[in-house]
Amino acid sequence: MATFDPNEMIERFKERAAAVRRRPLPPVAGEERQLFIKQAETDFRDFAIIGDAVAAVEDGVLVLRVDLNAEK
Repeated sequence: MATFDPNEMIERFKERAAAVRRRPLPPVAGEERQLFIKQAETDFRDFAIIGDAVAAVEDGVLVLRVDLNAEK
């Protein structure tokens, strides 16, 4: 079994956040378009939060430290 590397996981989340930013809008209009945009914003935020985390494995537990303070 491969060894789990939390930093590799963090990199995958950074890549996912970037992919959401590049995701083209589908040819939909109206309410469906707004739902797609809202979901893309949520996906980006979630992936970016994990992508900004500092990860560690402590006593077999994955610990993600995320600074939620507003940027200065």
